[in-house]
Amino acid sequence: MATATAVAFVVFSCKVRLSEADSLDLSETPLQAVDSMYMIQSKNGSLEMRVVTGRMERYERDTCTVELFPEGINVYSYVEDGVLETTIRSNEASHETSKVGGREIWKAYGNVVVRNIVKQETMETDTLYWDRKNQEIYTDCYIRLYSPDGFMQGYGMRSDERARNSIILRPFNSYGVVVQDTTEVVVDSVNFIGPLLKKKAVRR
Repeated sequence: MATATAVAFVVFSCKVRLSEADSLDLSETPLQAVDSMYMIQSKNGSLEMRVVTGRMERYERDTCTVELFPEGINVYSYVEDGVLETTIRSNEASHETSKVGGREIWKAYGNVVVRNIVKQETMETDTLYWDRKNQEIYTDCYIRLYSPDGFMQGYGMRSDERARNSIILRPFNSYGVVVQDTTEVVVDSVNFIGPLLKKKAVRR
């Protein structure tokens, strides 16, 4: 009698676990998670790139594999002689690889800062894409560019992946700096004088 009870308990326990497994959404459940991740890319023995992140989570979707970096990402790119040329950092990031064609898209978002140390240029935006196949970085969001030649701002940017030749697609001149989210910026399409900044009340 005791043996039959034990067998019944094991069967019941297995059924409970199977039902829990069936209820899992594998597309939203990480198949792999790595803390304190450090990646290196080299060519002919020379360091090309370093990627440092606090956490990586890998997901399998129907059409692609997605790697999420919820604790942000830091990318360091080097020239041929090992000199650090470009850095990219953001609050969060993702890496998507298509299962058909193998296209790779990296996305950095949340306080994205791109620095070309050699040219002494700094770009700031809220979302940045890196097309690894075409070796370019780009965004359609609001962007600020600081360089030895001065300050520029606008919407949309295209550049090579090392930020050597950055072009703002829709620049505008303004003495103010837009601090709102890109989707909340209002543009005067008639006079095109730049974003309409809210006036602060002046106490008298």
